[in-house]
Amino acid sequence: MSGVPMNFIEILVYRTADGKIPYQNWLESIRDDRMRTRIRVRIDRLRLGNLGDTKSVGHGVHELRMHFGPGFRVYFGYDGQTIVVLLCGGDKSTQSRDIENALLYWNDYKWRK
Repeated sequence: MSGVPMNFIEILVYRTADGKIPYQNWLESIRDDRMRTRIRVRIDRLRLGNLGDTKSVGHGVHELRMHFGPGFRVYFGYDGQTIVVLLCGGDKSTQSRDIENALLYWNDYKWRK
């Protein structure tokens, strides 16, 4: 496929003002190594421009849905056209709270940028 441009996306991970990293903390809390690996592979695909199953949850925050485990989700925002900021993660059972947190993190990211 020579000559076909790749749409690479830079992945940033949000950090709170006091240095906490919600996405990383969530990922490390998953005990199953295979599930963590599958999530990392999904983020690698995102980096290559493969958005997959995503949807807007409002106010600039998007949900990357994964159809394995308990229905993992990663919440992110776009900072321009080629940067994605990973905010936090969760699963179907914590979805409402995770979206609320993601919205707060996204607003904080934009304000401190």
